[in-house]
Amino acid sequence: MNDRYDAGYGSDQYELVGYDEYGQPVYRQIPAQQQQTYDPYAGQGYGYDPYAGDGRQGTQPYDPGRQGQPSYDTGQQAPVPPVHDTGQQPVTPAYDPYGTGGQAAYDPYGQAATSGRQPRVAEQTAHIPQQAGPVGEPAGPRQAPGDERDYHTEQFAFVEVPDGDSEDVIDWLNFTENRTERREEAKRRARSRTIALVVVLALVAVGGAGYLWYAGKLPGLSSSGSKGGTTTSEAAQKRDVVVVHLHNTSGGGTSTALLVDNTTTKQGTTVLLPNSLAMTDDDGTTTTLAKSVGDDGSSGTRDQLDTVLGTNIEGTWRLDTPYLQNLVELVGNIDIDTNADVPDPDAKKKGEAPLVHKGKDQTLSGKAAVAYATYRASGEAQNAQLERFGQVMQGVLRKMSSDSSAATVTVQTLAQILDPSLTDKDLGTFLAKLADLAKGGDYKTALLPVQSDGTLSAQTSSSVVKDILGGTAKSPSADAAVRVSVQNASGAKDNTDKARVVLVNGGYTFLEGGTASGTQATSKVLYSDAADKENATEVAKTLGLGTGAVAKGTVGSGADVSVVLGQDYKPSSS
Repeated sequence: MNDRYDAGYGSDQYELVGYDEYGQPVYRQIPAQQQQTYDPYAGQGYGYDPYAGDGRQGTQPYDPGRQGQPSYDTGQQAPVPPVHDTGQQPVTPAYDPYGTGGQAAYDPYGQAATSGRQPRVAEQTAHIPQQAGPVGEPAGPRQAPGDERDYHTEQFAFVEVPDGDSEDVIDWLNFTENRTERREEAKRRARSRTIALVVVLALVAVGGAGYLWYAGKLPGLSSSGSKGGTTTSEAAQKRDVVVVHLHNTSGGGTSTALLVDNTTTKQGTTVLLPNSLAMTDDDGTTTTLAKSVGDDGSSGTRDQLDTVLGTNIEGTWRLDTPYLQNLVELVGNIDIDTNADVPDPDAKKKGEAPLVHKGKDQTLSGKAAVAYATYRASGEAQNAQLERFGQVMQGVLRKMSSDSSAATVTVQTLAQILDPSLTDKDLGTFLAKLADLAKGGDYKTALLPVQSDGTLSAQTSSSVVKDILGGTAKSPSADAAVRVSVQNASGAKDNTDKARVVLVNGGYTFLEGGTASGTQATSKVLYSDAADKENATEVAKTLGLGTGAVAKGTVGSGADVSVVLGQDYKPSSS
């Protein structure tokens, strides 16, 4: 390829300076002072100028398309055939398209082989002349023989490069698609969580309803049944009952309460028993709870309470006031709401500050707790003092350990003598269970109401004996004596004692039913269970009453047969 371009005009000459981004040659005009006539055959001895036609006939222009065989006008000479180098004949000098002629190599940046460094023309813009290439020669830069450069498409600017805008569009489409998928996935997760929540709530509701049904707390499902083997929802519940007797060693007197642990409903209760509660001893003699504790002792009173209340008391806990004081100090004092100012029993002068102040959240030491539990103001009923005793017992349970081992150690530390039926371990375990209920708010105190004569009313049997104690939870054995409750409505006070003697002599267990508020003309012998109808008939005969007095009706708590003595009752005839 020529490094200089000669337009044929003899004045404007161009030289190759490089290639553009499309691989096309770029030329620049050679300044006038640097222009030199290009003679490609100067080194061969030829004087032929292929572009300077002289008008002579027979002269043919240079045809580069004939396999590199130049055709020259040398006068009348014949064309010289090409001579190949076979190693035997001299080689005809090949055509040197760059006109080096054995001279220095061509410098494409304007440094000719025959001259020194040529100065560049400042701010000279290259110009590509509008010329047509030789016929048959492919477009593009010429390549010298032997200069076999390996060009690759990635070297040129026309290689296809991904457009940045297209990548942005693809990224936006991917972002849109991913955002849509994320929204759909979020919706699916929300639906799954909603379904799971509904299922959990349904399971909780079913489980809660099942527990309430099992515990008998669902309203409308607690059905009452008759005694004599037919259990009710209350009677079917399991209860652990211990009776505690507080003995006031300094002031005298006793206070009795039942500690009840309903293991079915997980409810604890202190049932306060008034000292006036009517009871019957072994020989059928009517007595009171206070007298029974003093005369019959622990075991006799426990059996009589089982008979009157229909309970199954497992043990008796005798708690003297010095032991109560030690117990309060062992648990670390108690906090209760006091309802009265209690004077100090050791005060030497009147008007001194009370030992216990009335108010809420009062902290009581052992001595103050004993004084408050045994305090009974002038003119107060015994029930007022009994309620204070119940407050102290509940305060002790709230402070006692819920661990059975720790509670047992507390009981053993008291060094008190317990009833043979109740050991230290049994009492400690029992108190630990009650302590756990008291701390959780599942503990209450209830007073057993009795009538003025010490007997139980029908309302009492329903509210306390039946609901809390389970009613007739203790079923009598087959050979046990029939329990008969007698209420006097004849108007004669001594008729009760006369009926008691007759029934005890007849082998029945007498229960005091009290005195009715008014009189009745006829006597009644009532039974509630069909199995006791025959027993009721025998009781009527024993009392000298006709079989017409036997009827089905309401029976007092703890009794098999209830008798209401009317004005027609004649003790002499029995």
